[in-house]
Amino acid sequence: MSLLPRIYTVESVTKGHPDRVCDQIADRILHEITSRDPGARVAVEVFGCKGVVTIGGEVTTSTSVDYEALAREVLQSVGYDPVEFRLHMNQQSPQIGAAVSDGGAGDQGIMYGYATADTASHLPLGVDLAHGLTDRLETLRESGEVPWLKSDGKSQVTIRDGAPEVIVVSTQHDEGVSLQEVRSAVLEKVISPLTKGGLRGVAIHINPAGAWSIGGFHADSGLTGRKLAVDGYGGILPGGGGSTHGKDNSKVDRSATHKAREVAVDLVSRGLARECLISVAYAIGVNEPVMLYAINEERQDVTRLLDSEQFRASNLR
Repeated sequence: MSLLPRIYTVESVTKGHPDRVCDQIADRILHEITSRDPGARVAVEVFGCKGVVTIGGEVTTSTSVDYEALAREVLQSVGYDPVEFRLHMNQQSPQIGAAVSDGGAGDQGIMYGYATADTASHLPLGVDLAHGLTDRLETLRESGEVPWLKSDGKSQVTIRDGAPEVIVVSTQHDEGVSLQEVRSAVLEKVISPLTKGGLRGVAIHINPAGAWSIGGFHADSGLTGRKLAVDGYGGILPGGGGSTHGKDNSKVDRSATHKAREVAVDLVSRGLARECLISVAYAIGVNEPVMLYAINEERQDVTRLLDSEQFRASNLR
């Protein structure tokens, strides 16, 4: 048995995808603030479109940072042009601050963590492969090995009975590069190395819409937290409703999601389950989870293997 469906499709995106750019800006701001002030309360959201990046949210901290400079670092890393910045930052609500000051959860919510012994990453095969494809695109672009690659890109993988059935890769490229060259390079340098050449019977689609030289914010808008399925398990397993990006660890959307994944990986690595899915939920201001539950590949209750202390909101910070 398995917790995964027989047939499923998942996707991944590169660093230059508009949504992922917004995630990176939010996280860059978060890390800069918390590195200076570990007790800071941070909840940053970013919206980007052609020519404009808006940064908003709630931050309570003893330090100060240059939000625009941090955002520009991220934009520069993916080759994006300078844009106009709009800043709308407030402090955390004092009522929320009071609720979490004694170690309670920063919000209500449901979080999940999963692991499998079937891959080295402990992710479902399709998720592992989809991320591997976008990671290869990033490596080839950043190293300059494929000089015409640009930063916006996506992958999609369909798995049937534990093997790839369809692989889709779309990547932005310099203007003037032929579609034939793009498809040849992606097949040779991106797809084949990850599939060990075993592509018999696998349908391959590379830039199926044709040329793609206009990407990023010039082609689409981006928003923090819009790639929840990419950040999790592709939508093939339960997922909480909150993003992990731009939030300090008092926000259980971030900290409990990471903890559930960490513990699931540990249980699988120790041979206590071939698959493990952990579910945890919180009430705002309450330290103890209101739900903590784990199942294995047989859907048997293995909650007894968990240390509930690890999931107290105060221990996630």
